[in-house]
Amino acid sequence: MFDFTQISHYRENNRLEAKLATVGLPHSIWETYSAFANSYGGVILLGVEELPDHSLRVQGLLDPQGMVEEFIAGLDDPSVVSINILREEDIQILHVDGGDIVAITVPMAEQDQRPVYIGGNLRRGSYRRSGDGDYHCTQAELNAMLGGRSH
Repeated sequence: MFDFTQISHYRENNRLEAKLATVGLPHSIWETYSAFANSYGGVILLGVEELPDHSLRVQGLLDPQGMVEEFIAGLDDPSVVSINILREEDIQILHVDGGDIVAITVPMAEQDQRPVYIGGNLRRGSYRRSGDGDYHCTQAELNAMLGGRSH
């Protein structure tokens, strides 16, 4: 999907989110996970910063394996996120110019898995992706997703 050796050529958009993550796993990763899962999927890059001109730059991570382990622990905790839709190969530690980063490929959730929500709160913890931002789902969006579930 992305050529990770060319990160500086990309910009955040509806399928790509960069998070600096220099002081640990950012809490906002869960909003982005929910938004990508409820929208069209996307890639979260940890250890990459967005510069003022909106270009991306690799900063690297001191402990990428520890960050992956912390993220996986959150995926398996229903108080953090409602469902883990990732496969093992969706989480990668990449060695690129500038340092090690983590790339998390979030697929679009299946219809009967949506909405994917965080914090144990379907109403306030469901997000969608629009442009380069994560936004709370409206009640109408939640109703549409819930209506699409098989019973």
